[in-house]
Amino acid sequence: MMMTGMHTVVDIFCVGCGSIVGWKYEAAQEKAQKYKEGKFILERFKVLGPDGSSYLVSQEGQVSGSDADDA
Repeated sequence: MMMTGMHTVVDIFCVGCGSIVGWKYEAAQEKAQKYKEGKFILERFKVLGPDGSSYLVSQEGQVSGSDADDA
């Protein structure tokens, strides 16, 4: 149960640091929340690191979304 209703989510696990860095919406119970299915949430603090530096080796890392519709 989340603030916006009942959702089925899965954790996003980082193999580099060994922690959960966010989640992905698998299913939404309410019709008005169906747009979230397939989207993901990343916790900025865990992705960037506590000192604000990036965990990425290259600053030109590729960013890709989860929706084929956005391509």
